[in-house]
This record gives sequence, C-alpha cells and structure tokens, in this order.
Amino acid sequence: MQNVQKPWNPLTVEETSIVFVNAPFPWWIAGGFALELAIGDRIREHADIDVLLLRSDHLAARALLKDWDCWAADPPGQLRAWLMEQRLDASVRDIWCRKKPQDDWRMQLMLDESDGTDWVSRRDNRVRAPIQEITRTTSTGIPYLAPHIQLYYKAKNPRPQDEVDFEAVLDSGISLDTSWLRTAISHTYGPQHPWLARLI
Repeated sequence: MQNVQKPWNPLTVEETSIVFVNAPFPWWIAGGFALELAIGDRIREHADIDVLLLRSDHLAARALLKDWDCWAADPPGQLRAWLMEQRLDASVRDIWCRKKPQDDWRMQLMLDESDGTDWVSRRDNRVRAPIQEITRTTSTGIPYLAPHIQLYYKAKNPRPQDEVDFEAVLDSGISLDTSWLRTAISHTYGPQHPWLARLI
C-alpha cells in the first residue's frame, strides 16, 4: 500500500478547471470550495478538492484523465488502481487522482447518479433535481455545485468543518433554496436534524 499512502496537495480551483476545460460532460467543483465560490469569500483551509461527476460519465472522465494515476475507493476504504476503460461498480463513489504514482494526491472525483436530465443523490434516490438547477457558474465560467445541494451532503454527519461551512453560508446572506434543503435533509437524515431549525 506504500504507493497509495501519499499526502494530499490539492489543486486550486483554477488548476482543476484547466484539467476539465475540454470535458465533454458536466462537472462541478464540490465540497467546501463550492460553498466558497457561492459566497465569494474564503471560509477555511481545505485538505483536498472535490469534483462531482455523473456516474454515467465516469468512463469519459477516465479517458479525459488518461495521463493521470487514478484509484477507485472500494467500500469500506480500500483503494485500487482504476484502469483505462474500466467500468466501476455502483458501490464506488470516490476516486483519488494524481499525476504520477510517486506524486501527492491532487483531486478527488465523486460520482453521483442521474435519471435523464435529473441529478439523483447517491445517498437517497428520492432526493433529486434538474441538473440545470444544481449548477452555478463563476464569472470566469467555472461550474460549481449549488449551495443547497452541497449543504445537503454535508448534513449527513456534520464534522466541525461542515458546521463552519454551514454557518458561513447562512451568515453570508446569499440566496439559498432552504425549502428544498429542509425537505431533502428531512427525507434522508430525519426530521430531528439540528440544522432544520436554522433553515427558515
């Protein structure tokens, strides 16, 4: 396992966008970086950078990243090399990527489901939305995940950094689809979730 036990040295948002600039499929900056892009301000330090893709596009993504060393995360946490043209099982939702085997990890791909023109949550197939409605774009054309979608994912078992991100979004005053977020959190995580009282 020595060749996969490397530290993270994440790409910047701009560097990540260069990797995907010619992608023939939709992609989004996700995680804490997506929330920073939404509010237009730095929130905290980041250990990695996440890129959300639709599972239906994962082979096209592997072709785009043909010069990268990519590893699929098999539950419950084992990494295995992701070879070219290798279709991943539905259980694989995360992929770690670096330029060469001796390099640090640079970005994580996260696979979500889809149904026609709808995005479907990998955690709960009742939670869905039109793909165009989960997409936001920076003034320079970088796509990122809408904040209500990202907060839904962060609500599963909020870590300290997730609480920081949640508070930063609420304090920022940006437009947030709280109705959708309340419904999604209630469906997936239960009506007693502590964030619901803040989403008015």
